[in-house]
Amino acid sequence: MNDILLIIQIIISAILITAILLQQRGAALGSGFGGEGGTFYSARRGLEKWIYWTTIVSAALFLVLSVLNLTI
Repeated sequence: MNDILLIIQIIISAILITAILLQQRGAALGSGFGGEGGTFYSARRGLEKWIYWTTIVSAALFLVLSVLNLTI
């Protein structure tokens, strides 16, 4: 049982890493430190919204699997 949870956790972590790396940034690194990038907020649509929700769900699953691995 512990091996199955570990394998699933590795798969979920790979999905989480991929989803985080696929997310787009609207501004350069300088705007994160107070540069002139300005703030621009827009609604997520299409693939961007799907990647956003995939990141949230995979992070939650990773957290649950981590707690399960500790308790079992």
